Amino acid sequence: MIRKPNRYSKPRKAYELSRIKEENVLLEKYGLKNKKEIWKTIAKVNYFRRRAMALAKSANEEQEILFNKLRGFGLKVSTIADVLALTVEDLLQRRLPSVIQRKGLAKTVREGRQMVIHKRVLIDNKVINIPSYLVYVNEEGKIKLKKRKPKAPKQEISETKEAREIKEEQPKEAKEKAK
Repeated sequence: MIRKPNRYSKPRKAYELSRIKEENVLLEKYGLKNKKEIWKTIAKVNYFRRRAMALAKSANEEQEILFNKLRGFGLKVSTIADVLALTVEDLLQRRLPSVIQRKGLAKTVREGRQMVIHKRVLIDNKVINIPSYLVYVNEEGKIKLKKRKPKAPKQEISETKEAREIKEEQPKEAKEKAK
């Protein structure tokens, strides 16, 4: 089995108070499960920055490919300086639970996350159950909640219990008569 490399790196200083406070604010604001999710997002931002630095010397066509991808996520990018100015919050705002909350389908980001995990969110009629899914601008209008099936009324359930009890009593009476 081939081991996959980490998609993030841990902070160099484990107990840096200012970083911990910033991460706690992000955890609360965007309804994240743990700090690993923040570190993964930081890794994505760093990837885009490194890619922009590498493309700074190359042709405009290659730069436009990167810019179009970032514009697809709803990020306002037109120059390499804009890509280098990207923040973690820019990407966290494009995560599926944040978009669901912003659209009004959920009251809080945590509620939006729960909907995603419980497979109640459809994008273009496909179930998405990954909270870290980055939503493209053209997909934003296609987000829907899956309709729930109505539960059976409680009266029917109680009637079936009574019917089961009657059925169970009949064989007992038949056994007693046989003796």
